[in-house]
Amino acid sequence: MASKVTNVFVLMLENRAFDHMLGFSGLKGTNPVNGQQTQLNGLTGKESNTYNGVTYPVMPDADKVMPTGPGHEFLDTLRQLAGPGISYSRGGAYPPISNSGFVADYACSPSKGEGNAPGNFGEIMKCYSASQLPVLNALATEFAVCDNWYSSLPGPTWPNRFFLYAASSGGLDHSPTTEEMIEWETVSGFKFPNGSIFDALKKLPSGSGYRIYAGGDFSIVGALHGISVFDVHALSHFAKDVASQDYPWAFTFIEPNYGDILNNTYVGGTSQHPLDDITGGERLIKETYEAIRSSPHWETSLLIITWDEHGGFYDHVAPPSAIAPGDGASSKYNQYGFTFEQYGVRVPAVVVSPLIAKSTIDHRLYDHASVPATLERLFGLSPLTKRDANANDVTPLLSLPAPRSDTPVTLPNPVAADTASAERLAVNAQRGAALGEQSVNEGNLAGFLHVAAKHDLELSPPEAKPAILARVKTIQTRAQAQQYMAEVAAKIRANQALR
Repeated sequence: MASKVTNVFVLMLENRAFDHMLGFSGLKGTNPVNGQQTQLNGLTGKESNTYNGVTYPVMPDADKVMPTGPGHEFLDTLRQLAGPGISYSRGGAYPPISNSGFVADYACSPSKGEGNAPGNFGEIMKCYSASQLPVLNALATEFAVCDNWYSSLPGPTWPNRFFLYAASSGGLDHSPTTEEMIEWETVSGFKFPNGSIFDALKKLPSGSGYRIYAGGDFSIVGALHGISVFDVHALSHFAKDVASQDYPWAFTFIEPNYGDILNNTYVGGTSQHPLDDITGGERLIKETYEAIRSSPHWETSLLIITWDEHGGFYDHVAPPSAIAPGDGASSKYNQYGFTFEQYGVRVPAVVVSPLIAKSTIDHRLYDHASVPATLERLFGLSPLTKRDANANDVTPLLSLPAPRSDTPVTLPNPVAADTASAERLAVNAQRGAALGEQSVNEGNLAGFLHVAAKHDLELSPPEAKPAILARVKTIQTRAQAQQYMAEVAAKIRANQALR
């Protein structure tokens, strides 16, 4: 049945654990493996963490906006999964996992510091009720939800997104720094030993490989070798483009708008970053689905919606061991000596197609390498690494002999904005505005600065390269980055207007 799919769409959002988003959904449905009735592996309400002698249970009705950002770097995730005081030995096995340190890390984070969440330690245990996320829950009910989908490594955004692109992070186990960014620039972007799935899709017949849309000026996928500024299109054009009968792209990758990346608040975006309002991402999911649903490609489409990593939020399932990519990736980006033989925390994943039976609950094991594995199965491509070669793909979910006629044309509206969320957003934005002199190596800004420099080089004459690289090397603070990235963003928008 999988051969009926000709258009695969993937939307990857930010920093949310499975239990945090769907643990209280109470979803029931059919197990596609045996046809038996089953229920989601969610929360009972009895799960908890203990910190300084105080027990913090899971709670429903999480806030739409977090007061402070949880840590989710490698050392944070280690503390969350294995508990306080546990270390990782370079090149060794990952310590035993108990999922006992989420509150401890929120209270005192290796990446955020002590006092990150004064008086609000229980925030990290709060999870959404189904009524708070009507768009996500509608899709999970109407199509398939995968409750055994893990981030690809126990660490942050960039290496986890890389696994979706290449079934490998090229050895990267942390958020990139400015020094690494300058090194990438000398080779025109981050390069994987076996290339990316985008490189592989270029082997398909001309004009049918891939299309990339981004909600903001700078996308993480734009950091890759082989992906140029001319490959990344404004997300505002997506609905019109996919409505065309001639839309040819086998794979469409969608990145959200990350909002305020300069000040590490992400306010004003659609990525569902914890410091931003979660309803922006709900709206993006709704718009993406409805654009595909109303297009002439609906009956041959497959949409995968997932999140890059858990963002520091609690999940009760211990992630299993993983198969290392085995692609000979250089260890120069491997800060902690990680072996990549351990999955990260479980994240939400919903798989949408008219060829999927309603109310499917899939318990099979997946990670972000399942996306290239799915594309490889559908389009006859070879695996990139050992990770995707051994990953489950989602094509068995496409089990119906003909497209369903009962799929919704529209989804519910996101929950309306409220005063408390608006006030917290304002506080987060003000806090971010005070960080102008903070180093660019805090958070994800260094990586986005690399993307800006890479696109600046692509939009400038060759003789300008030395001056551009020299200027980027002098950027040390967020204020300096803001001025430079605003100039590059103007160039990008002008170029997009001409296409």
